[in-house]
Amino acid sequence: MGTGSAASVVQTRALHKRFGRIAALKGIDLDVPAGSVFGIIGPNGAGKTTLMRLLLDLLRPSSGEIAVLGVDPRSGGPDLRRRIGFLPGDLFMAERVSGQELLRCFSRISGPVKPGTVRALAERLELDLGRPVRALSKGNRQKLGLIQAFMHQPPLLILDEPTSGLDPLVQQEFLALVREASSNGQTVLLSSHVLSEIEEAADTVAILRSGTVVSAASTAAIRASAGRRVRIGTTVTEAPALVERLGRVPGLVLLQVGADPVASGATSINARFDGEMPDLITALAGQRLLDLVVQEPDLEEAVLRFYGPEAGAGTGDGGAG
Repeated sequence: MGTGSAASVVQTRALHKRFGRIAALKGIDLDVPAGSVFGIIGPNGAGKTTLMRLLLDLLRPSSGEIAVLGVDPRSGGPDLRRRIGFLPGDLFMAERVSGQELLRCFSRISGPVKPGTVRALAERLELDLGRPVRALSKGNRQKLGLIQAFMHQPPLLILDEPTSGLDPLVQQEFLALVREASSNGQTVLLSSHVLSEIEEAADTVAILRSGTVVSAASTAAIRASAGRRVRIGTTVTEAPALVERLGRVPGLVLLQVGADPVASGATSINARFDGEMPDLITALAGQRLLDLVVQEPDLEEAVLRFYGPEAGAGTGDGGAG
């Protein structure tokens, strides 16, 4: 795989990373298409940060293969790193300089920055670059980190927990920056614990648990795997027959049947449904319904199903994800 796939900006095969006896990554196979926004999600200790550090040659793999922009990171050197915009999850900066001076230093490392780009990004993120770094809040330091990642318009952005510390309005501006980067042909690889952020930003999602990829699919496909939520209100006398009919609907799982907490003398039927809507409609036809709510699948619910009972177990990722 030494030269990578022409269609993949990031590609890994059988990627393992061990820290002593602890396996942080256990055979990761990943393909990040060019121009996509690729989300990596998982509980703390799942291996997200370890994976990103391997892609940047900040860590070396125990075994397996990596190609980033068609190059093995172990041999890519400064030329490869200049083609990547990186925002680490543990962001440390020199504190005795201003934001402007720090970005000027970063630009000498990352390569040319188009005139006016830094000022425009600072205005969009509402950051005063004249202030010393030591006087900046966590959120403003995060903005500074985002600017240094985006400013040289690299073909690949690797962003670890990019919205940490940002207020909701700035988070929306960040998402706009990600969409613009993708439309410009840049590839964005980001990790996040904020599932709504991944849902809004990413085309494809890889779910990590205990150092393995338990699912990699489009955001829509993973959301759909959770099934729709269905709530039906009916009368107490009609409920038994309706429950029996619903039990024969393919793809419908009854979750709870009980007294309606709002309507007196009514029964509330709650179910998860991942079947075909015509089957559900046929089962409900001619029934006396007091209420009917069908909710679209929820990404958070879908993802939590993949985490399973081992979600809280660490895998040697240092708690960084």
